[in-house]
Amino acid sequence: MRSRILRVGVVSVLLLFGCLAVRAQEAGKHPITFDDMIQMHRVSEAQISPDGKWAAYTVATPDMEANRNASNVWLAPVLGGEAVQLTQSGHDSSPVWSPDGRTIAFLSSRSGNSQVYLLSMEGGEAHQFTHLSTGADLVKWSRDGKTIAFTSSVYPDCKDDVCNGARDAEKEKSKVKAHVYEQLLYRHWTHWFEGKRSHLFVVPADGSIAPRDLTPGANYDVPPDERGGPADINFSPDGKEICFTAVTDKMEAISTNADLFLVPVAGGEPRRITTNPGFDGNPAYSPDGRYIAYHAQFTPGYESDRWRVMLYDRQMGKNENLSEGFDRSANDLEWSADSKTIYFTAENETLQPIYATARAGAEPKKVIADGYNLGFSLSSDGKTLVFERTSLSAPAELFAAASDGTGVRQLTHHNDAILAGVEMNTPETFWFEGAAGTRVQAMLIRPPKFDAKKKYPLLVVLHGGPQTMWSNTWGYRWNAEVFSAAGYVTLMINRRGSTGYGQKFTDEITNDWGGKAYEDVMKGVDYTLAKYPFIDGSRMAAAGGSYGGYMADWIATHTGRFKAIISHASVYDKVAMYATEELWFEEHDMKGTPWSNPESYRKWAPSTYAGELGKYKTPTLVIAGERDYRVPYTQSLEFFNSLQRQGVPSKLVVFPDEGHWVLKPQNSQFWYKTFLDWLAAYLK
Repeated sequence: MRSRILRVGVVSVLLLFGCLAVRAQEAGKHPITFDDMIQMHRVSEAQISPDGKWAAYTVATPDMEANRNASNVWLAPVLGGEAVQLTQSGHDSSPVWSPDGRTIAFLSSRSGNSQVYLLSMEGGEAHQFTHLSTGADLVKWSRDGKTIAFTSSVYPDCKDDVCNGARDAEKEKSKVKAHVYEQLLYRHWTHWFEGKRSHLFVVPADGSIAPRDLTPGANYDVPPDERGGPADINFSPDGKEICFTAVTDKMEAISTNADLFLVPVAGGEPRRITTNPGFDGNPAYSPDGRYIAYHAQFTPGYESDRWRVMLYDRQMGKNENLSEGFDRSANDLEWSADSKTIYFTAENETLQPIYATARAGAEPKKVIADGYNLGFSLSSDGKTLVFERTSLSAPAELFAAASDGTGVRQLTHHNDAILAGVEMNTPETFWFEGAAGTRVQAMLIRPPKFDAKKKYPLLVVLHGGPQTMWSNTWGYRWNAEVFSAAGYVTLMINRRGSTGYGQKFTDEITNDWGGKAYEDVMKGVDYTLAKYPFIDGSRMAAAGGSYGGYMADWIATHTGRFKAIISHASVYDKVAMYATEELWFEEHDMKGTPWSNPESYRKWAPSTYAGELGKYKTPTLVIAGERDYRVPYTQSLEFFNSLQRQGVPSKLVVFPDEGHWVLKPQNSQFWYKTFLDWLAAYLK
């Protein structure tokens, strides 16, 4: 009896010390700040080695003084252990393995422009492999190990690098910098079209001959500019053929019609294998060489149509839809080693599981069900998955699992030390009835050191797209944890038009930009105020970027409930928005052009309602990037002019060196400070 009492006493003491240690650890934490966030290491581009023992990946860390992200290639053991840094230049990314696992190819701009470099796993320094004046991008290694493919932006009428170099030198020397065009898509996102096209090149892995252009003279980009990536180029298992994605329609600005093409590595005319009027991309050869899996959108001119899993039979020349009954969008397709299963990711209600579907077209099953997972890579034997996982309270790190989803484990811990010192609350997820009684999902984050007896101001952040979703993922541009750490309850509503809830839910924003989506947001605010008594409904702000900026502008013209508004890269005048580059976007969502359907452009423009409340009332911060060609920054100027003319407290911030997003570290620091200062001025 006495010994039992002693044991209980010892256990009680240990528990007490444990509780005290936890409390001390919590007391040592502080609410996360921008300075904490900007130090985070950005893990991406994971590639598992052929034997499944290692994962090569990229780590980018902001360099405040240089005002850029320093990026290097790292290596992590899949079975556990410390990760090691392979490169040091700060200009390295996109690692890919040779099939024998003895060499990593990667991209580096350490010598000026981007080139392919090779690094032996047996030791030694990386050496430059390509030397084109036009640089190299999107490197791939053939499965037989004999060939390396890459892309390079060249002048279609130039037959060699000497011609390209001379043309560039001539343009650089000329004092005339005028842009002259006779076709559309003359600029895109942040760059003007300068007469170059991204062409597909191949070179022997031993470097025995110079790189060859497999798409010589092509007046199209491989992959499509700003719409494609490494997954849109892949070798056949025997290394003799490449399948790639390209948009060849003459008027690119209204086309989302990308097709798949086959081209022999030895050279020859590319052959089109898909004729679907929507986008076909992400080709992936089955290991047995018989099939090419890819994903496809069927609706022409609609960039947010559902992505189906498709199968092209190379012997029969036929295409088959494997996932018509699956109401989510499939991305990042990869095959199992036995060529019987296709793995892919798909957004689903704030998360992104990894799914698997049988080649025969069975219903997809969740393999990795939890969390938001992306960038996965499968070992050659098909037994091991490596992927990135992130959440609103944790930046991405590498994880691994068996290909059946068991044994999930974290491989890298680049941000553990920083996270150990900061306090954040994980998001709460809930559903409410939106417009017409439709169920709508939202997430809410409470401030650190939360006290339920206090009243907190509410920040409603509005996502862009409009066809995207607030996901449970870490972000650097709109970090909800940093917002909440300043003392706000942050609310994120996946209103009508969001992805991850079925195609009908996404489609319901078409020609209804300020309709059901706005009602969803306002009903979500009402529901939140009723559900959470610690929120002060008299102190609310709304903030958003892109379409989220549009919704902020729409709120400014339709309600006076908010004390402050922040509008970033907003769409304000729908007719003037026709100065955008991707005209397919406006013409689809407005159901026509400004002259064929002027009523929609008038009805859904916040500018139309500028005077209907007598004048604007809500103090508004307006932010834009001068290099934003997606939503021309003149939209923000027009909005700010209207606010100023009506005597509304307002501030305009224009970044001359940024586009649609604010990416440079010092600019980001200024953006967050200006954002939080504006909220504090009107909510505290």
